[in-house]
Amino acid sequence: MGKVTGFLEFERVSPSRQEPAERIKHYDEFLQALPNEQLNKQAARCMDCGVPFCQSGCPLGNVIPEFNDAVYRGDWLNATEILLSTNNFPEFTGRICPAPCESACVLGINKPPVSIEEIEKHIIEIAFEKGYIKANAPLIRTGKRIAVIGSGPAGLATAAQLNKAGHEVVVFERDDVPGGLLRYGIPDFKLQKDVVERRIKLMEEEGITFKCNANVGENVELSTLLRDYHAIVLAGGSTIPRDLNLPCRELDGIHFAMDFLKQQNKRVGGREVTDKPLMATGKNVIVIGGGDTGSDCIGTSNRHGAKSVTQFEIMPTPPQSRPEHMPWPQYPMLLKVTSSHEEGASRNWAVNTKKFIADEQGNLKALSVVEVEWEIDALGRPVSFKEIAGTEKEYPCELVLLAMGFLHPQKQGLLEKLGVELDAKGNVKAVEGQYQTNIPKVFAAGDMRRGQSLVVWAISEGRETARKVDEYLMGYSKLPSKDAIAYA
Repeated sequence: MGKVTGFLEFERVSPSRQEPAERIKHYDEFLQALPNEQLNKQAARCMDCGVPFCQSGCPLGNVIPEFNDAVYRGDWLNATEILLSTNNFPEFTGRICPAPCESACVLGINKPPVSIEEIEKHIIEIAFEKGYIKANAPLIRTGKRIAVIGSGPAGLATAAQLNKAGHEVVVFERDDVPGGLLRYGIPDFKLQKDVVERRIKLMEEEGITFKCNANVGENVELSTLLRDYHAIVLAGGSTIPRDLNLPCRELDGIHFAMDFLKQQNKRVGGREVTDKPLMATGKNVIVIGGGDTGSDCIGTSNRHGAKSVTQFEIMPTPPQSRPEHMPWPQYPMLLKVTSSHEEGASRNWAVNTKKFIADEQGNLKALSVVEVEWEIDALGRPVSFKEIAGTEKEYPCELVLLAMGFLHPQKQGLLEKLGVELDAKGNVKAVEGQYQTNIPKVFAAGDMRRGQSLVVWAISEGRETARKVDEYLMGYSKLPSKDAIAYA
């Protein structure tokens, strides 16, 4: 490594943020870039640890020590080449990944881990600035045509890799613009959409075709795809949200989080919102669900000018340090305070929602909840809960956002008409490591196959699926395998 004693000399430094009172006035990203001198020191913290557990912690198998060393030496071209060898879209993961690589960092055993995610984002942004990132269309085409259904991170990664292999790739997206979750599920203050558009434009220049407003199975005939394409990849994501079937669920003012977020992303992008506007302005907002989507709803509600924002989570308060059942190098479920929480929200743990309450005019006016007590096993894991008598309480609200995750992909339409097998959870059944469904020419990748997961996992699945499709079409593949990279 370039600085063998760097981890002893330098402390972890995170980029500064615009103050909450200022950043809630806009929807732009608000993290400040680290100066080159500070970035050099952060890269120098990477240890010569012998076994880089960070690489196994990363679903993509990113070659982290090597690109850290290149950053330390100021060799941005080499750092870019190393990073792009395993990750098609570091500009996405460098912004929105929860960084399981950092949880697996050896330095993180007794000190703050290396700032891997931040270094990754700097590498790719500096690469764009220096002109290293250019369209690179394949010189030879194979004559094989592949349809990728869905333009989220899994679909984009699949398309990018198959295009590199020389195949003709057409991506079908049912929304009006490509990007899937990246476009409409993640707020601009976390991922500005010009970052997504920049990548889409590059992929188009490399020969990939995007067909939008194309809902396969509805306004695009499935039989046409089966006839005209040599392979089909299902990458439509896990889109059916978990619901709360409670009294008065039908009241106006109770909405799924993704409907709320998608509308706002359309407004920020200058696109027409045709549904009834969902706004938090002047309202008491309650977000049910303690994950990242719930956090995104908090940040968006504060930017709308909500009167108050309250977040409920049925699980107990997560620990602030690693519990016994989440030892290093596993990714621990710890208490996380996001930038949206910093902007203002009341957080409540171990709370179960009982019913929605209407006023005399039939409008949503409150939410009834009760506190719960969790039974904890010998390793500190919550296993079951019971309600605590006498803790019932009503919270006033005019807007409730359900952010409790997703169950499985939409079955109606494409999946039903195609006749692919589903697993016990309702996801598309495809053999692990092969990604092939019961229909030989049809493959599945990302959340549609594995269930709701991380963007970094979707990219990994897209890359691995592309390799298997390439092998299916050609009998072999020169596309890289994550396992081959990890042990090279």
